[in-house]
Amino acid sequence: MTRAAVFDVDGTLVDSNYLHTAAWTEAFRQTGHPVTGRDVHRALGLPGHDLLARLLGEEHDPDLADTLRAAHKTLYATHFERLRPLPGAAELLRAVADRGWRVVLATSADGEELAALRRAIDADDVIADTASADDVNEGKPAPEPVHHARSLAGDVPPERTVFVGDSVWDMRAAARAGATPVGVTCGGLAAEELWAAGAAEVHADPAALLDALAVSPFGR
Repeated sequence: MTRAAVFDVDGTLVDSNYLHTAAWTEAFRQTGHPVTGRDVHRALGLPGHDLLARLLGEEHDPDLADTLRAAHKTLYATHFERLRPLPGAAELLRAVADRGWRVVLATSADGEELAALRRAIDADDVIADTASADDVNEGKPAPEPVHHARSLAGDVPPERTVFVGDSVWDMRAAARAGATPVGVTCGGLAAEELWAAGAAEVHADPAALLDALAVSPFGR
């Protein structure tokens, strides 16, 4: 049977979390609603509307939200040339694919941003598909993004799906979907936070997971 290897992108395969944090923080500053970088960083991984609700409050002005999203998109685009893969990202994807897993990326990025991320990873030859947050009604930590990624891999059952991510939202989404959550700390969160969110195991980065591949869920 086919097996699905689902990978978050920002902070998991590409070293982009702090660039996103800088862009969001500046977008908030420009609109007169300053927030701390720490609060932005801890909200990363949520869909855009949930991130804004967490930082602005549930009853925020929708026009302000649109302005913030547009500002973030413009500011973040200035960092595209600075995007770099995290250690072992491409090698991990190729090793997993060589073991017979279908590799699917799970990201809210699209258009030029997604193209920039894929250039940074440089493993298009083994990426079977990309699951976008725009394709589901509820983003992480809801399980729907993981279910959608499984469908793109060929309706793979949950027990044959591994989700690798760097946020507590990734771990919760994977656990709720019945997939195996694997955490990486290269996005900036502590291992203890990922364990508490349901991770089956936690590694420092893609290279560390690659080193342990034989005894990881991908090997077992």
